[in-house]
Amino acid sequence: MFRSTQSKYPLVSYKDAVLNCLPGDGGLYVPDQAADFRQYFLHMDEKTSFNELVAAIAPSLLEGGLNPVSSLRVVESAYNFKPELIELDDGFFILNLYNGPTGVFKDFGIAFMSAMFEEFMKDGGQAMILAAARPDTGVSMAHAFSGRKGISLVLLYPSGQIRGLDPSSFVQNGGNIIPIQVKGTFDDCQRLVIETINDREFSERYNITSANTINPGRLFPQIFYYLYAFNQVKNRLNGDLIFSVPSGNFGNLIAGLYAWKFGMPVNGFIAAMNSNNAMGDYIQGKPFVPKNLIFTNSPALDVAVPINYDRLASFYDEAPAVMRNMVYQASVNDVLTLETMEYVYKKYNAYIDPHTAVAFAAARKIEAERKWKGNTNTIVLATGHPARSANLAEKATGKAIKTPEFLKELWKKCDPIALIPPQLDAFEGAIVSCF
Repeated sequence: MFRSTQSKYPLVSYKDAVLNCLPGDGGLYVPDQAADFRQYFLHMDEKTSFNELVAAIAPSLLEGGLNPVSSLRVVESAYNFKPELIELDDGFFILNLYNGPTGVFKDFGIAFMSAMFEEFMKDGGQAMILAAARPDTGVSMAHAFSGRKGISLVLLYPSGQIRGLDPSSFVQNGGNIIPIQVKGTFDDCQRLVIETINDREFSERYNITSANTINPGRLFPQIFYYLYAFNQVKNRLNGDLIFSVPSGNFGNLIAGLYAWKFGMPVNGFIAAMNSNNAMGDYIQGKPFVPKNLIFTNSPALDVAVPINYDRLASFYDEAPAVMRNMVYQASVNDVLTLETMEYVYKKYNAYIDPHTAVAFAAARKIEAERKWKGNTNTIVLATGHPARSANLAEKATGKAIKTPEFLKELWKKCDPIALIPPQLDAFEGAIVSCF
């Protein structure tokens, strides 16, 4: 059962938390009790496939939403790709999460969520999904939700170029995708999504929920690749296990913390942030005070007010002493980001994208400060295909990177169906005009 971060009651099922993703008190849904995955670890190892792991664990994690049969259907519909764990040095790994259809880690959570929504709607239901979208998340969500029965997807973009969407999938052309652009920032988009969901009369009329990580249906499938990585290395660990996680909205870090809370043996996490360093002070025990947004060369981490703040705060409220020794923060500026991309290329003959470079540099920073004693095994989450930042990769390394054909398709420019001011009535009006 799930409850709000703001109160212990009422309790709702996982399915209800997914379909009505924001509690009425303004909090975010979190599990009321911790699941226990330790029984699964006894029977899984590096030979267990990603799909086998997900199909086995999902019914327990998502109890009340999926059973073993429906879970298998969702897994088969969602995944024809998997994470890839590579050991770069003794005890130093990189977990490639860009093997999905749009070359970004979000493919894992979004693919599962879209297949799960279709499973929920198979008896004739209808749902509308709202999402604040960047170029990478927008195309990932459009790819995953396009053609899903019973579902409309509204993508709200900030000012800038929209890329990679297929106009034939738009509602006016008989599809189910509605791209809308706001004259504002990504934070404006996130605010409008939340305000629309909280307009209960409007959201109930269209059965509205969200595909951002405010929705546990998007967030919790990200737990699966942490468990997969652990199974891949558990029989060769010698010392502590640390994950270094690129952190902007903090959904990826929260997923890792839940994996730990549900029984995955891990000694710590590095919240790797760029110059925005949104939660750096908070992690060090100071009050959270929003800062002015800084635009960097790791744009997915350019967040001033992380949307998952309430969930992170709930971990600290529950066990502050434990969390102070569980999560470490590091801030990486643009200069160090480029230097790290160059370092990885020269040492390992491999490209990494700037978001991965932030996590890589943060791991090296924390190791240099000796936050953990003894032997340490570190897994850096590689969250984007390096060719997604081809110009930056070439600037850092001096070598051009080959861009796969599927990524070239994702960079084609397209137009929204509406351009609106950052106001709730304008957003709702644009949605209504599509039906």
